[in-house]
Amino acid sequence: MFSLNEILEALTGQQLAEKNRFFSEAVVDSRQAISGSMFVAIAGENTDGHQFIGEAFRRGALAALVQEDTSDKFTTVDLRTEKLPESFPPFPFCLRVDNTVAALQKTAAFHRDRLNLKVIGITGTVGKSTTKELIAEVLSQKYHTLKNTGNLNNEIGLPLTLLRAGKGHQVAVLEMGFYVPGEIKLLCDISKPEIGVITNVGTVHAERAGSIEVIAAGKSELVQALPKDGYAILNYDDPWVRPMAEKTLAHVFYYGLDPKADLWADQIESHGLEGIRFCFHYQNESFFVRIPLIGRHSVHTALRAAAVGKIMGISWEDIFMGLNRGQSQLRMAVMHSEDGAMIIDDTYNASPESVMAALNLLQEMDGYKIAILGEMRELGQYEENGHILVGARAAEVCDELIAVGEKTKKMVSSALKGGMDPQRVKWFATVQETIEYTRQRGFKKGEVVLIKGSRGMQMERIVEAMERII
Repeated sequence: MFSLNEILEALTGQQLAEKNRFFSEAVVDSRQAISGSMFVAIAGENTDGHQFIGEAFRRGALAALVQEDTSDKFTTVDLRTEKLPESFPPFPFCLRVDNTVAALQKTAAFHRDRLNLKVIGITGTVGKSTTKELIAEVLSQKYHTLKNTGNLNNEIGLPLTLLRAGKGHQVAVLEMGFYVPGEIKLLCDISKPEIGVITNVGTVHAERAGSIEVIAAGKSELVQALPKDGYAILNYDDPWVRPMAEKTLAHVFYYGLDPKADLWADQIESHGLEGIRFCFHYQNESFFVRIPLIGRHSVHTALRAAAVGKIMGISWEDIFMGLNRGQSQLRMAVMHSEDGAMIIDDTYNASPESVMAALNLLQEMDGYKIAILGEMRELGQYEENGHILVGARAAEVCDELIAVGEKTKKMVSSALKGGMDPQRVKWFATVQETIEYTRQRGFKKGEVVLIKGSRGMQMERIVEAMERII
C-alpha cells in the first residue's frame, strides 16, 4: 500500500495540505486493476496503455499515471508544474508526468525508503525463480515476507512489487532479471538490497548482452550494490560467480558442493519425482535432509535458501520446514497420458544450462527416455556450441531425441556423433510438424517424455496437443 502524498513527494517534492489518500497497489495491465489501485499507462512497442485508462477506471482504479495529454477525456492533474493545486479532484483522475516508467521507479524507490524492510536480491542465469520461492518459504517461517510474483523481475515489475509492500512487511525477496548491462544496477538503486544471491552465470541472453564476460559483469552489479554490513551469497562451484567476492564490500558467504564453501552438501541422492536427499554441512554441524525438489541441481537451490535463512537468524528446524514447503517445482509440470506415459512439461524457456539440468533429471527417471527439444535462442556467439553440448548430453541420456527448429540441426548432428541410433533421432522444422508426428507415434506406459525449448518456440503447443491425443 502506498499513498498519493508519496507519489507527489517522490515526483515533485511537495505534499498535499489536505487529507492523504491511499492506493492498494499499482498495475500496468488494465485487466488487473481492482478497487483502490493505481493504473500506470505505459506506451509500449505493441500496445499503448493510454488506450485503456477508461477500462482501468471502470474496474476500480482510483488514479492513472500518464505521460500523454488526457485532459479531453479524464480529469488530469499535471505534476510537471512548479506548484500543485491547493486541492485535488475527486477520484478517479490522471496524474501527468514526463515518463510513466521513470515516475513509477522513483515512486517505488521513495516508498521503499520509508519502510523498515530487509531486501534480498536474487539474480543469475538459471534458477532465479525457484530460488526466490524457496527463500521466501524459509523466511516466512519467521518474517512477514513479500516476493515478486510471476515475471515481475524487471524495471517495471520490480517497482510494482515494492509498491505492494506495507508497514507490516519485514522482508522482501526480489528476483532481478538481466538483459543488458546496467539493468541490475537500476533495480538495486530502486530496491536497495542488503543481501544478494547469485545462482550462476551462463550464456542465455548473450545475443543481447554480448559475451559471457559481459553477462557475469552484469550479474555482479548486485553484489557491487550491497552495503558493507550486507551479505553476498555466492555459488562457490561456478567459476564466474566465485570471483565476484572481489567486487563487493559486503560479507561473502559461499555455498556449493565443495567443502571449502561456508555451507556445502554431499551424499546427494535423487529419488526422481519423490525429491532429493542429501547432507548439509555448516561449520561443525551436519544434517541429513529430504526435500520435495526435483533433480540433483535443486541441491544448490536448497543451499541458497538455507544460506539466507542462517544469515537472517532462522533456526535449522524452521529452515528445514521452509524447504519442505517448497513443493511447487516452478514452471515444470508432470502429467500422465491415458496410456500411462509420463510427460515432463518444462517448456517455459531454455538455455544450455537449464536443458542440461532437465536432461539430468530425465536420466534419473525410470523408463524409456524421450526428449523433445526446441531451439535455444538469444545465445549469440554461444549458439552453435550450446546446441552441440546439449546434443552430446542427449546422446548419453536419451533413448530417443526429437529436435525442433533450424538451430537444432547442430544438436542432432552432435547426438548422432555421440552414438545415438539414427532411427531414434528425428528432426522437424516446426512445432506443427512435431505435433503431427506425435499424433502418429503415440506414447505409452513406461515412456518418459521431456519437452523443453525457448519461449519463442511455443513448445507448450506440443504439450497441449499430446494432452488431447494420447
